[in-house]
Amino acid sequence: MAYRSLVSQTLHYFSRPHRSVPGAPLDTAAAWRGDAVEAEGPWRQPLTSEQLSDIEQALEVAVGSGKPVTELVAADLPFQTLGPTLAEWRQEIAHGRGFVVFGGLPVQDWDEDRTERFFFGLGQHLGEPGAQNPEGHILGHVRDVGGDYRTERGYKTRASLNYHCDAADAVGLLCVQNAQSGGRSRIASSTTIFNRMLAEVPDRIGRLFDPLHFDTKAEGGVRTIPIAPMAHMDGRLRTWWHSDYFRSAPRWSHLGPLDPEILALIDRFDAIAHEPGVFLEMDLQPGDVQLLSNHTVVHARTAYEDGPSKRHLLRLWLSLPGEIQPSERWARMRAKAALGGRLLVERIRQRASVADGAATTGR
Repeated sequence: MAYRSLVSQTLHYFSRPHRSVPGAPLDTAAAWRGDAVEAEGPWRQPLTSEQLSDIEQALEVAVGSGKPVTELVAADLPFQTLGPTLAEWRQEIAHGRGFVVFGGLPVQDWDEDRTERFFFGLGQHLGEPGAQNPEGHILGHVRDVGGDYRTERGYKTRASLNYHCDAADAVGLLCVQNAQSGGRSRIASSTTIFNRMLAEVPDRIGRLFDPLHFDTKAEGGVRTIPIAPMAHMDGRLRTWWHSDYFRSAPRWSHLGPLDPEILALIDRFDAIAHEPGVFLEMDLQPGDVQLLSNHTVVHARTAYEDGPSKRHLLRLWLSLPGEIQPSERWARMRAKAALGGRLLVERIRQRASVADGAATTGR
C-alpha cells in the first residue's frame, strides 16, 4: 500500500516505547536551542542548480506517468543527484536535530498539479505518507476555510496555534503562498524543554509520562484519547504535545477538570517553549519546505491575515522507516497493546456517557 490509513498511522506513532523517566538531562543532537542554531550559521538550505534541474527532470517523468497524485510511488520521481541529500535529511529528522528547512522551489512557475506531484513524491522518498483526518486526506491543504478553532482543527483556521505535534513520525509543509501578515512558524526542541523542567520540578516531571486526555475535536469516533505526553527508552525522549487540546479536553462531560498540578506542568512547558533563545522562528516563503520530527520537535504558528491571495501550504504526515529500532520491538508491541486497550475502554465509556445523557434528557 502506498500510504498508511489514519488508524494504522496513529497506532504506529503513539506506540512509543517507554521504560523509565530520565533522572538526568538528555545530551543528544535533539536537545538544541534556537539561539545556538542561529549562531552556528545558516540552517535554511537553498537547493543547488543541479538539484533543481534534477527535480524538473523527475517531475517530467511523474507528469508523464499519468497517475493520480496520491498513487505516485518513489520510482515515479526518479531523483538522481538529490537522492543522497534525501537520505541525509531523513537521518537528520529521525536521529539528529529533528528538522530540515530548504527553499528555492519554483512554485510560482508550477501549476497545482506539478506542485502536488513534487511534494507527494518527495514524501514517498522520505517515508510513508499517511492519512491526516478521518476523510483519508493524504495530501493536506493548510488554509483558512472560515473554521472556528474552538471546534475545528487549527489548520482550517487563521488562528494562532500553540505548541503541538502532529500524529505521525514527521510532518512536512510546502509553502505555496504566504500570508499578507503573520503566520510565522516557531519550532522548539521538546528534549531541551524536558531538560529544563527536570531541573526545575524533578519531583513532578514524571506525571508527564502518564496518560493525559487530549481533545480529538470528535474525530475518529471518540471525543478524547488518553496518551502520555512523553515516553523515554535508551536515552531517547519521544514527545506527543498538544497543549491547547489538553486544556480543552475537560469540555466533554465524561471528564472532570484538569488536575491543577498537571495544568501547571502544561503551562510551564509552553512558557519555556515561548522563551526567546529556546525557539527558532521562521517566515516560510513560497518554495520553502519545512520537515519536522513529531517526536522531538514541537511547532507553533502565529495568527495571520490573508491578502488578495490566501495563505496556502501543502502538508504531509510521514511514517519514517527505522523510526523504531529492533531492540525496541517488544516495548513497542506492549505500548501498542496498552494503547489499543485504552482506546477500547474510552470508546465504551464515552458511548455510555452519551447514552446516559440522552436518558437523562428524556426523563
